[in-house]
Amino acid sequence: MSIGTTWRRRRQAARTRRAIDRALARTGSPAMRDELLTMANSSAFFTREV
Repeated sequence: MSIGTTWRRRRQAARTRRAIDRALARTGSPAMRDELLTMANSSAFFTREV
């Protein structure tokens, strides 16, 4: 894996985490929070190819 690929993956993961954090802050539904947290904890969610 090249330096550029590693950097892009880290940048995308950080962007995704921030988006999930914002969504968690906005939602009032416990079911939606659970779903967002399940997605966030899924290793496939963060390692998927761009």
